[in-house]
Amino acid sequence: MPPLLDGTRLPELDELLEGAVVVAQPMHTRFRGVTVREAMLLHGPAGWAEFSPFAEYGPEESSRWLAAAIEAGWQGWPAPVRDRVPVNATVPAVAAADVGRVLDSFGEVPAVKVKVAEAGRTGPEGVAEDVARVAEVRRLRPGAALRIDANQGWDHATALAALQRLAEHGLEYAEQPVAGIEGLARLREALHAAGTPVRIAADESVRQETDPLAVARAGAADLVVVKVQPLGGVRRALGIVGAAGLDAVVSSALDTSVGIAAGVALAASLPALPYACGLGTVALFTEDVVVPGWLPDAGHLASGASGAARARPVPDPAALARLRADEDRQQWWRQRLAQAHAVLSAT
Repeated sequence: MPPLLDGTRLPELDELLEGAVVVAQPMHTRFRGVTVREAMLLHGPAGWAEFSPFAEYGPEESSRWLAAAIEAGWQGWPAPVRDRVPVNATVPAVAAADVGRVLDSFGEVPAVKVKVAEAGRTGPEGVAEDVARVAEVRRLRPGAALRIDANQGWDHATALAALQRLAEHGLEYAEQPVAGIEGLARLREALHAAGTPVRIAADESVRQETDPLAVARAGAADLVVVKVQPLGGVRRALGIVGAAGLDAVVSSALDTSVGIAAGVALAASLPALPYACGLGTVALFTEDVVVPGWLPDAGHLASGASGAARARPVPDPAALARLRADEDRQQWWRQRLAQAHAVLSAT
């Protein structure tokens, strides 16, 4: 795999921080443990970029997110090979009664991803809630492709039992139901032995550049889920997908519309795109820095090929002012960026 900044100049720290602003976007529903998503937006010669590693990530991991932002703002992305990208809806771990409200915010989409195995809810009662949530999605969107995402929250026995129940609703695939490559391989083998027709998608297990090869060698997954920021940029993600030799689904890291543009750039550059992408998550925010937020039109986002519009969303100045985080958070993020920059400088 190429280095993080292959062919791209590392800007000086002051250059990155010039004009940088941290925004705090409230969410309709708790998602991945947060109700407000913070992101630092940077402005380079190629356009706006996003740096938004989750709070628990240290400098080493955050440096990949910074590399992705530098690619977006200082280098730009490869030319797209398709005009538009299909997008799925995302349903957080809400009660079944709230599923309809969430789905309505996405409009018509070709696929729906449902979060399951919420932290603290992975026992029998939690699995029952997951099954009810998935069943309600299937009832409300009978023609949509349906996939679930457990964020490696189940153990082997729970995952096997849960997927056997969920398979009755026609799952397209299950994303990272258990932790680790070995765990995925064992579960995939058990599902095959039980005659349960559920594909396995690896997400957390492809975050390191050497992991995709290990996933493929171990027979641990049928496809991989890739996210631009955690993998270090569009070009780096393309290399990882190519090395894995598996079909890919491009997903969001709970990005603003600025970050979503990078995901669209990756999805539009892949040689094949057999699955709808998880790039409609702007619908989870009550307000976005881009006005209007970059939401799918008839289940698709424009890629910029053939001069399509909205390929590089531009933050709205008034929205930036409304969503600007307080000065303590601005300073906290500046320190994070400086630490990630130091990691890149040392490589």
